[in-house]
Amino acid sequence: MLYVLLALAGVVIGLLGSLLGVGGGIFMVPLLLLGGLVGTAQEATGTSIVGVMATGISGSIGYFLRRQNPWQISLALVPGALGGSYLGAFLTGKISSGALALAFGLFLLYPAIVLLLGKEPKELVKAHEQRNFSLLLALLVGVLAGTANSLFGIGGGVIMVPALLWLGYPMIQAVAASLLVMIPTGALSTALHTLAGRTHWDLAIPLAAGILLGGQIGPAVAVRLPQRTLRRLFSLVLFYSAANMIRRGLGY
Repeated sequence: MLYVLLALAGVVIGLLGSLLGVGGGIFMVPLLLLGGLVGTAQEATGTSIVGVMATGISGSIGYFLRRQNPWQISLALVPGALGGSYLGAFLTGKISSGALALAFGLFLLYPAIVLLLGKEPKELVKAHEQRNFSLLLALLVGVLAGTANSLFGIGGGVIMVPALLWLGYPMIQAVAASLLVMIPTGALSTALHTLAGRTHWDLAIPLAAGILLGGQIGPAVAVRLPQRTLRRLFSLVLFYSAANMIRRGLGY
């Protein structure tokens, strides 16, 4: 019965993750911890990362079938995201992350408010035109997303989607690019957590199975939703992530 419930939860998580371009860790980690299914936050992260990879795979297929597959953007982001994953793991335990988490949480409030207002991507760009997406800029965005994901346990999509919107890309392309980046970064993180013995595969497999199904529903819904509505839905994820970062920074 437990595995059936996990699979059903995975369907919902996969739908939301592929709809908004987030891995779903912000939903899976609390589910595993509050449900008493794992003993530590590290084990919850190590188990949920399998679901993040599944979200990336299923969501990317869904958007590819709908001709929304900005692979050039994703490939440019991957090297920085992989490097940032290693950097975040290296910094864990070596720096006091409280003040950093607080600053990061406050920073997330800006894109959250802007997207809640439902603004068009071009309104986030001064010249009202798409900015040049240089390799250096892609590297910086990827490093920031990978580091935040590894250091704070939040999905890289929380960084990548607002960054791509700021650069003038449409919401659908930003979401699709974020999901595609999750495949290699999720695979790397899954391997690292598995080698460290932090992955509960008996829980991860039913979750991932449900996510693979739900990940096909999200793109079908996204292409039919008004972009303003999609941006407002994503803003709720940013507010949730910002609140968690601020709470962690204040020591609560």
